[in-house]
Amino acid sequence: MRWLVKEEPSSYSYGDLERDGRTTWAGVRNPLAQMHLRSMKKGDQVFFYHTGSEKAVVGVAKVVSAPRPDPADKTGKLHAVDIAPVRRLASPVTLAAIKADPSFTDFPLVRISRLSVMPVGAREWAAIEAMARRLGPA
Repeated sequence: MRWLVKEEPSSYSYGDLERDGRTTWAGVRNPLAQMHLRSMKKGDQVFFYHTGSEKAVVGVAKVVSAPRPDPADKTGKLHAVDIAPVRRLASPVTLAAIKADPSFTDFPLVRISRLSVMPVGAREWAAIEAMARRLGPA
């Protein structure tokens, strides 16, 4: 499976993930996002999306642990996974560029914009990778 996770770069950026080498993806509260997070498997690919003023897919990461209880959640209901960086995209792919492409009409990033963890289909993954290459080096 392939996924997209979102974070405000001032809170935790792809650069922070590169520096740290690995992080626990925790603090996800939305029930649908939690369902997606619990569906992640070790080895799954992940697009890292910067929210806020950037609004762009900036890098690729991978899931490096099975889902487990979120260490910060005292209720024991929430889950977390560990992710590690793979590579930066050749160029960030903005939400505006994704929305401008009619083939992304059903993509969760367009339809459910506030969702912080979402699946990415093979077609959407390939299209975002191609857009990053077309836009050139960052």
